[in-house]
Amino acid sequence: MVSSYIAVDLETTGLDPKQDKIIEIGAVRVIEGQVTESYETFVNPYRKLGPQVGMLTGITDRQLEASRGIGEVISGFLDFAGDLPILGHHVIFDYSFLKRAAINDGYEFERQGIDTLKLARRFMPLEEKKNLTAACGYYGIVQTSSHRALADAKAAHELYQELAARYGKESPEAFDSQALIYKVKKEQPASKRQKEHLQDLLKYHKIVLSVQTEHLSRNEISRITDKIIAQYGRI
Repeated sequence: MVSSYIAVDLETTGLDPKQDKIIEIGAVRVIEGQVTESYETFVNPYRKLGPQVGMLTGITDRQLEASRGIGEVISGFLDFAGDLPILGHHVIFDYSFLKRAAINDGYEFERQGIDTLKLARRFMPLEEKKNLTAACGYYGIVQTSSHRALADAKAAHELYQELAARYGKESPEAFDSQALIYKVKKEQPASKRQKEHLQDLLKYHKIVLSVQTEHLSRNEISRITDKIIAQYGRI
């Protein structure tokens, strides 16, 4: 069984790593089953939060506007994580966002992972809900809060330890780490011409975007431009 790892959780603007952005990273370093250090930071997504995200997390636009973007944050997280496997509840979700950020900033990020959601699905009764809050409640793990990155990272760690204590002897193979597979290419920055074209469209159609265009990639600005033209027409 894996006893040393980085338990991590993210809060994001949505569920799609190709379009949505990280707004908070929380992680704990676990060595031989014990938390030795924690990591927590807000991340500026350079866009306004949707109302559902704000209600779910309690995070505000003002908090994020005062924070650094992912390009300035990701190296610090990678230093904290080192070469340890990462653990999370549906860990491929967090890994996909983190790997995309790492690749875009010129870093490699290949990791082994441990998924507490898969463990919950294997060992909990079929009729029980398997989300992090429900799984922690089922096993009597007290959460200080939910839908905040550091608290959820700690909860995932405690859930793993509880599951390992209960089922590790009979099913040790379930608690081994697996290679995390998520393929991503580095995103290219938007060109000056793309930015000028988008600004002209916004001005012509009197549209106010919730995202800061100077931080958009080539693919992102292309998608937004195509959407505006499809909905409002060309200049």
